[in-house]
Amino acid sequence: MQQKRKDYIIIGFALFSMFFGAGNLIFPPHLGKEIGPQYIWGIIGFIITGVGIPLLGILACIKADGNFENLSIKVGKKFSYIYSIALFLLIGPLLAIPRTAATTYEIAIKPNFTNFNLFIFVVIYFIINLFFVLKPSKVIETLGKYLTPILLIILVLLIVKGIISPIGDLAPQILDKPFSASLIEGYQTMDALASIVFASLIISSVKAKNYKGKEIIKLTIKACLVAIIGLAIVYGGLIILGAHTGGLWEELSNTELLIMISRSVLGHLGTIVIGIAIGIACLTTSIGLLSSGGNFFERISKGKLSYNLNVIVMAVISIGLASIGLDNIVSFSAKLLSIIYPFSIVLIIMNLLDRYIKNKLSYKVTVYVTLIVSILSTLGSIIPKINNIISYLPLSKEGFAWIVPALIAFIISNYFIPPVEEVLSKEDSLLNMD
Repeated sequence: MQQKRKDYIIIGFALFSMFFGAGNLIFPPHLGKEIGPQYIWGIIGFIITGVGIPLLGILACIKADGNFENLSIKVGKKFSYIYSIALFLLIGPLLAIPRTAATTYEIAIKPNFTNFNLFIFVVIYFIINLFFVLKPSKVIETLGKYLTPILLIILVLLIVKGIISPIGDLAPQILDKPFSASLIEGYQTMDALASIVFASLIISSVKAKNYKGKEIIKLTIKACLVAIIGLAIVYGGLIILGAHTGGLWEELSNTELLIMISRSVLGHLGTIVIGIAIGIACLTTSIGLLSSGGNFFERISKGKLSYNLNVIVMAVISIGLASIGLDNIVSFSAKLLSIIYPFSIVLIIMNLLDRYIKNKLSYKVTVYVTLIVSILSTLGSIIPKINNIISYLPLSKEGFAWIVPALIAFIISNYFIPPVEEVLSKEDSLLNMD
C-alpha cells in the first residue's frame, strides 16, 4: 500500500509538472487583473477548462487503452489519422514546445541577462531537452522526484505571501463577462489537448512499474487527482494575485505583469525566483511533449521513423519557431486553438459517454458540425460578414457559438436518424426481395 501511494504521488507530480508549462503561469495573473472583484468567477471558469477538461481527457484516453488516436477513430480512419497528427503538431513543435522556450527567455533570461541572444538561448534550451528525452525511461522519474518539488516550493512561496500581504487593491473590472472570458482563457493553457498526449506517457509509466489490469486504471486516476488538485490551487492563487494589482500597472503584457507581481511580492529576488519557476515549468512541459511526440511518430510510422530521429527533428523545428518571439507565438496560437479545442472537447465527452450513444454516426455528425462552426467563428474575427452570420447563434458573444449546434447535431443524429447498421440491413433485404 505504501509503495502504491509513493508511486501515484511521484507520477502525479510528474503529470503536474508536464501540464504546468508556459501558459499556466502567464495567463492566470492577467485574467485576474482584468476581472478584479469578480476573481471567484475567474477561478471557477479557468479551472473548468484548464483543469476539469484535461482530467476528462485523461479518463477518455484510459478508456481508449492509452492511445489518443482511438479517441477519434469513430469519426473515421482518415479523420483520426489527420487529427492525431495535427493535434500533436500543434501542441508539439508548431506551438506549445516553441512557446515554452520563448516564455523562458522572456521571463527567466531577458530581465536578468539583457544582452543574452534569443537564438543562442533557444539552442541551449533544446540541447538540455534532448539530454532528458533521449533517455525516455528516466523522464517520469526525474520530473516527479526532482524538478516538481522545486517548482511547487517557489510557487507556494509566491502565492501564500501574495495572498497574506496583497500588493494592491482589487483592480477595476474590465471584462463584462468574467466567467465566459475565463473559460476561453483556460483554452490558452492547452492542457485539454496536452492531456490526450500525456495520457499515453503516464499509462506507460504505470505499466513499467509492473501494475496490471484494473490496478493500472486505479493508479493512473489517483495520479491524475494529485496533478489536478495541484493545478487548481496554483491557478486560483495566481488569479487572486493578479486581481490585487489595482492602480499599480497599466498596459503590461502577460509576462511583464507576472514579473512585476513576483518582484512586488518577493522583492528584488522576485524576478530571479519567478524566472527559476518558469524555467522549470517550461522545461518539464517541453520534455514531456518531445518524449510523447517521439513515441507517437515512431508508432504511426511503424518504426520507420525512430524515436531519437523524431525528437531531434522536433527540437530543430522548435528552435526555428521559438526564435520568432513569444508575442507572435501567443497571437498565432489563439486562432488555431479556437478551431481545434471545441471539437476536441466534443470527442472527449462523447468517448466518456460512449455507452449512451445509440447511433455511432453521431460521432461523425457532431464533430464535423462543431468543426465547421469553429472555423466560421474564427474566420468571423477577421471577416465581418461571417461574424454577422455567426452572431445569430446562441452563446456567440460569449465565444461558444459551437455549443448549441453541437448539441442539436448530437440529438438529431443520435435519436432521430436510424443507425447506419440498420439502414444497411434494410437495403440488403430490399435487394434480396428483388
